[in-house]
Amino acid sequence: MDLAQDLKARGIAGNSSAPLEEILKTKRGIYLGIDPTADSMQAGNLSVLMLMKRLANAGHRIVFVVGGGTGMIGDPRESGERSLLDKRTLEHNKRALRAQLQKIMGRKIEMVDNLSWLGKEGLLPFLRDIGKHFTVNELVKRDLIKRRLDTPDESISFTEFTYSLLQGLDFLTLYKKKGVDTQIGGDDQWTNLLSGVELIRRKLGQEAYCFTSPLVTDANGKKFGKSEGNAIWLDPKKTSPFAFYQFWINLPDAKLDIYLKLYTFLSVNEIDALMELHKRNPGERQAQETLARLVTETVHGPAATAQAAAATDALFGNRPFSELSREEMAVVLAEARSLKIDKARLAAGFTAVDALVDGGLANSKSDARRLIEAKGVSVNGVTAENPEHPFFETDFSTGAALVRKGKRDVLLVILK
Repeated sequence: MDLAQDLKARGIAGNSSAPLEEILKTKRGIYLGIDPTADSMQAGNLSVLMLMKRLANAGHRIVFVVGGGTGMIGDPRESGERSLLDKRTLEHNKRALRAQLQKIMGRKIEMVDNLSWLGKEGLLPFLRDIGKHFTVNELVKRDLIKRRLDTPDESISFTEFTYSLLQGLDFLTLYKKKGVDTQIGGDDQWTNLLSGVELIRRKLGQEAYCFTSPLVTDANGKKFGKSEGNAIWLDPKKTSPFAFYQFWINLPDAKLDIYLKLYTFLSVNEIDALMELHKRNPGERQAQETLARLVTETVHGPAATAQAAAATDALFGNRPFSELSREEMAVVLAEARSLKIDKARLAAGFTAVDALVDGGLANSKSDARRLIEAKGVSVNGVTAENPEHPFFETDFSTGAALVRKGKRDVLLVILK
């Protein structure tokens, strides 16, 4: 299976300005634009980064364009204008994104800042040389702009309106200076990508290309992203490796095959075989575990992934704390809900009911008793048989006892 066929089989290929087989039959210079609106990318961005990685692995030359210039404008969004960022914030974001891209791509990357040419562009030359190739009639028909104009109490500023022209100029500049003839982006960038293709054709009489990758949605059909409020950040300070791993391992079955094809380098045949095993025994969640492990390794590396997996097994599986390394136990202590008690309280008769209520897993003592009587609570992996189930000092051989309500709600009781 060649690259174009593989991308189609994975559902990665969206719109394209020419047949994908034609675009990818030749080794090309391919760029992806990233505006520094934040100092981290998130899971929605990761899918197109994985596409860039596939293109690089296939021998294409890849270039990242960080939008130091366009980031000062902000691309139009569904509702409301973006807040304009100051220069200091943009510089911080650009440095952070470069480091993040370098780590995820696993190789030295070529990254350029469009401020280096947009910042030198004069207004009159821009209007004369670029603006004349775009018509207002064409721009107002673009889906996002049209929706903004058709929505009561909405409008679009001239600043946002010019974004497509600036992106077109980016492509033209890269084509002339670096021989980059292909641009990729998410489906929501399709018309902006076409702007560059058309500008190169009209000004230079040359052929350029673009194609898109589908936007990734969560189980509720919402786009991953900052504006949706459900961002899973790639920066470990914003979303820890453990929380990142948890996101993937807790995904429902519905879109697992889609995520495996977008976010991993398993072959399509390997993914089909894995999904068949998963269908036979979904309770083992082998597909989720594989997805979580491979994606977390891509973003955070093998060591952080191993620690996240070990902490997960200890909190939600059957691995005893005594088997965890110091680093793995540190992850458990940092990530799990916890309750500290002293030896005096333990000696006074600390029970499972006390742990559930004080630790926030039950609303009241009567609620806690009902949970225990329904056999829905365990202490260190052993089902609590009665509401007055006592804790003993031996329960804290590793310094903490694990209380679990159901499958996913856990509490660490730490003996000070």
